[in-house]
Amino acid sequence: MLKSSNTISKPAMVCTLFTSVAQSSFSFFSDSPKPTSSKTQIPSLFLDGRRSFIAGFSPRRSTQLSRLRNVRNPPYICFFSGGGKPKGDFQEKENESQWRILKRWDVPWEWQTASLTSLACGLSFVLTGLVEAAAIPYLGIRFQDLSLDEKAGILFLDQGITTAAVLAVLYTVANTYQPLPEDVYRYDLKEPFNLQKGWLLWAGIGFVGAIAAIAVTGAALSLLRGESPEREKDALVSLLPLIGSSGISTACLLGITGVLAPILEETVFRGFFMVSMTKWVPTPVAIVISAAVFALAHLTPGEFPQLFVLGTALGLSYAQTRNLVTPITIHALWNSGVILLLTFLQLQGYDIKELLQTT
Repeated sequence: MLKSSNTISKPAMVCTLFTSVAQSSFSFFSDSPKPTSSKTQIPSLFLDGRRSFIAGFSPRRSTQLSRLRNVRNPPYICFFSGGGKPKGDFQEKENESQWRILKRWDVPWEWQTASLTSLACGLSFVLTGLVEAAAIPYLGIRFQDLSLDEKAGILFLDQGITTAAVLAVLYTVANTYQPLPEDVYRYDLKEPFNLQKGWLLWAGIGFVGAIAAIAVTGAALSLLRGESPEREKDALVSLLPLIGSSGISTACLLGITGVLAPILEETVFRGFFMVSMTKWVPTPVAIVISAAVFALAHLTPGEFPQLFVLGTALGLSYAQTRNLVTPITIHALWNSGVILLLTFLQLQGYDIKELLQTT
């Protein structure tokens, strides 16, 4: 049923607009120019409730109608439907069909923010250590005169202050971009065994994969190097006197290596740095770059291959689950496992320093 121009509905108005645009563009491709007149009636298309088209054309435009019928592919399609799913839902389904590990994060900040924040995190880490080193003598504490348990307690406090300072920088910056996308800085303990994003399931897979990959890497390096080089002065060597010395020392070491360090490092290297990199490079490339930076940050070049492999496993697990609890769990299991194993060997009478040198 045709409606008068005074009662045209909104869908009809939209269709009329698109039709007039199409006519002008069609006239451009015709053999002869079209006479224009302000009194010419514009054809209109209407769509009823059954989504069928009803077209009304003026008799004066019968010539143009015949030309439109001769066109194989009309240059316009006018339709309106109150139902159906929006484009966003289709895009969401299309994204779900892709591998989760290949998806990028929706990063709200630009490269200037990413660079300055990374620099601020590094400075916070260094300055916190310098301030603490200067404060200990000022407070009248002589570190060399402390017992092993007291040293372990101070180291735990030092790691706690450093973790708080660096995370404060990250979350202060992130707070200026609220609300953040739901998968940025996400810590979620729900659905631990979900096949796609279960944090505990993929932490177990990542942990086993990391052990196997690091073992293969170590064996390959041993074959290439021949003799094992002298172990570098890393954090683990510094903690050797505390390993197995007492229950308090062991608890402090587990708190440092199994809780505070994984939370700090995974939030920085995976939660911020790797996520930021996906704004400019594909996610697998961001995983490799963040793993390399993670390995370099430990300042032990001789252990770079093993740390790089571990960082890659952590990045893959995080990309799969979009949940920082996953790489934190893997990191915690790795560090805590090393401390507990060395403690057990120490109690059994083994020389753990010699064992570390040979491994």
